Formats: sequence, C-alpha cells, structure tokens
Amino acid sequence: MIKIYVLLVTVLFANQTLSQEDIKLENDLRPVWEVGAFAAAFNTPEYPAADQNNTNIIAAPYLIYRGEVLRIGDGAIARAVAVDKSWYELDVSLAGSFGANSEDNLARENMPDLDFVFEVGPQLKMRLAEFNFAEHGRSELFLNLQARAAFSTDFSGLDHRGYVFQPQLAYRQRGWLSEKTALSVRISPSWATEELHDYFYQVDSQFVTSDRPLFDASSGYMGTNVGLSVSFEATKDIRVFVGGSMTIHSGAANIDSPLFKDKSTYSMGLGMVWRLWQSEQKVAGR
Repeated sequence: MIKIYVLLVTVLFANQTLSQEDIKLENDLRPVWEVGAFAAAFNTPEYPAADQNNTNIIAAPYLIYRGEVLRIGDGAIARAVAVDKSWYELDVSLAGSFGANSEDNLARENMPDLDFVFEVGPQLKMRLAEFNFAEHGRSELFLNLQARAAFSTDFSGLDHRGYVFQPQLAYRQRGWLSEKTALSVRISPSWATEELHDYFYQVDSQFVTSDRPLFDASSGYMGTNVGLSVSFEATKDIRVFVGGSMTIHSGAANIDSPLFKDKSTYSMGLGMVWRLWQSEQKVAGR
C-alpha cells in the first residue's frame, strides 16, 4: 500500500540524502541558507525481518542554514561549531521506519497495526581517514556512534518504545564519477532494548493462533544493515539520489518469534532534492 507522510518523515530522509554533501571540495562555495523541496519513494520491509514490503511516498519542504555558530541540515539536524572539530563532530542522529497495516500482513493478521517509528538521540561522528584522488575527488571514512530513543506515533499520540544503539562505519566520496557525484557506503549493526523488540516481535495470549504461538520478546541484537547510495546533479538546482540496502538478521535476539519471517531483507529508494531559493552570500568549508 502507498502512504504519504509529510514533515517528520522528510526531516529524517532528506537529511540522510543531503548528508552525502558533507565532504567539502577545494573552492567549494555554498549558500548560507537554502530552501527547497524533497520528494522520494521508498520500498522497505513492513518491519525488521518481515517478509513483506511496503512502498511509501514522501514530499515536503527542506531548509539548510550554514551559520558560523549554528548549522541546520547539510548532513546534520543541528550542530554547534563548539563541538565541530577537525576529526570529530557531535550532533543529533535521527532514524525512522514506516508503519504497517496488519490487515495486509499475513504474519500480523488480526494484530494491532504498526505505527510510524522514529528515533532520536546524540551522535558522535569520528573521522577515521580521508583520501584525495587525482580524478575521483575526495573521500572520508567515519565511525558514527549513535544512541537513540525510539517512539511510535500514529500522528495523534506518541509512545516510547525503548532505546537503540547503532554504531555505523560510513564511507563517503564526492567526485566519484564527476565533480557533483556523491557515493555513500555504510554498514551498521544495531541493538535495542526489550520495549522495541516487544513492539515488533512479541505475541501476547490474545493474538495466539495455530500458526502464531505465544512469544515473549527480549532485548539484544536486531541485525546489520549494509547500504549504498549515489546522488548526482540533474540540473544546477535539482539533485537526484538512488540507493539500496540489505539488512542481515541472522543471529538476532528474537529469531524464534513467529513474527520473525526473513533473515535477509531489502530496501530501495529513489528521489530528488530541488533547491528553490538560496542566499546570495556564499560560505566555504561549512
């Protein structure tokens, strides 16, 4: 099924797309601020280790501000120069997953729907290495330590769903095929507290069937995501991205749950960022 989410979802996914522009090239001047629109389509599992996927469409405005003290967007939700050093940065990490209608999912038939889940928390980004290529731009290797609180929402209320720890090894390269082409490769295992595992994998007595036995979920390892994305300029003001990822759930804490259906799941995304307005003033190296 197709759902259209606005604002909150766009903050999550537009930020991930724009983060490919983190790496600054020589003489790379950018507007102090810019405003535009973001639109994308994603095909993702209905929940971790599900054997059914959903297609979701999102569209909304975005804002980037590259100030001397405060920076919004441009690879981070918000960060201060005081904690933006040459080899590490401290900012906010966000993640999200779309909801699922249990009527359309055989494993969850007659169970409550899964709401949109978003996660927010601090992130320590450490630059491990950087590389300069004669013909293929510049690249950097990061270790990102992310700890987030998870919440589910149907956009009329909010429920806390525990905590997630997700270290990430990320390689980003600008100038991969041309000056304005960006490549991102990442690998990120994740662990979560029992509340989030309960939300996805617990089967209480009222939902037991002949094919769905009682199951008490526990905290622990959820899986490891491996992803690749590429973005490029279609025009001076329109940037297009395409990406895909695989999550390997082998060894997950709740692999015995009747709701745990697939040890490997896949996601794909395609979208665009359209810059509509920008400041005349330019800055470098921010």
